[in-house]
Amino acid sequence: MALLSRLGASLPLVLLLLPLALLPLLVSSQRRISLSALDAAPADGLSRTIDWVLKIAGVLAIAALIVALSGPYRSGETVTRIGVGAQVSMLIDRSGSMNETFAGKQPSGAEESKAAASRRLLGDFVGSRAHDQFAVTAFSTSPMLVVPMTDRHDAVRAAIAAIDRPGLDYTNVARGLGMALSQFGAEAVQVSRAVLLVSDGAAVIDPKVQEILRAEFSKIHPNLYWLFLRTKGSPSIHDKPAGEDTPQAAPERHLDLFFKSLGTPYRVFEAEGPEQVAEAIRQIESLERDPIPYTEQRPRGDLTPSAYALATLGLLVLVAGKLLEADPRRASRRSSPTTAVPSDEQRLAA
Repeated sequence: MALLSRLGASLPLVLLLLPLALLPLLVSSQRRISLSALDAAPADGLSRTIDWVLKIAGVLAIAALIVALSGPYRSGETVTRIGVGAQVSMLIDRSGSMNETFAGKQPSGAEESKAAASRRLLGDFVGSRAHDQFAVTAFSTSPMLVVPMTDRHDAVRAAIAAIDRPGLDYTNVARGLGMALSQFGAEAVQVSRAVLLVSDGAAVIDPKVQEILRAEFSKIHPNLYWLFLRTKGSPSIHDKPAGEDTPQAAPERHLDLFFKSLGTPYRVFEAEGPEQVAEAIRQIESLERDPIPYTEQRPRGDLTPSAYALATLGLLVLVAGKLLEADPRRASRRSSPTTAVPSDEQRLAA
């Protein structure tokens, strides 16, 4: 029944001609032989079988031709399957410091800025697994949604590559996190979800905003990864400041402490070069290997060639039956004896 519900025709009115397919059952195309009595014809089961085969072939040929002219098709469908992957919402820092190299200077020659290295390596990460879904958000003073959650990896790579404009000086990670979290829909809660923060620094998050973010994280409960692009020589996230230990004095350290207090799975990766960034991405990829449902769109299928093929089959059977049909007049001439014509001498003698 499900298959029948997906069948359709571009010109359904043509199907009103289908009763014509019954004509072979009413009218025979075979030669008729007159007999003085039906009892004179011997019972022939093979001939009756052939007769029904030819009738069915005629019905098939006419019906298939009418169906073919109607433009039959099988409608498309959406099929849900299970793969391996995750929904990853990328939050990429575009503050002014990302335009510098890991050594803390402007790039020159073959050197890469932290932004360029992260774009290149994240582009390689996208598409490494067929069923991952990604969203991309860039942030500096304000967040900007670059591409929403999608499984179109070409679009995601293009979105990452497009984040090549010089950033601003200020880093507003709180608003960026809020937009990154908003990319997860309410459906499919069984899907593995991850927020990937790529940043070389942090700003102070207001305590009121912290509570809002804490409520959002507890609602969605994603895995949180912070890829900290640390400038060489700068303090580590885990280093306590020599003086007062406040968010203003050590914003990266206190952002790390805030992430740890969210009650969601959290890991931080400190990278001081492209090689460490690549290794961190490989580890994140290995951690996010849960089942994920995905959909396949099956396009509409044209059934016209199949209908013409069935009509051709029926016509071939009919043609073969016609070619093999015996001519009773020729058979009678071959079976009757030849009468000799008398010669002139024979007629005189008579």
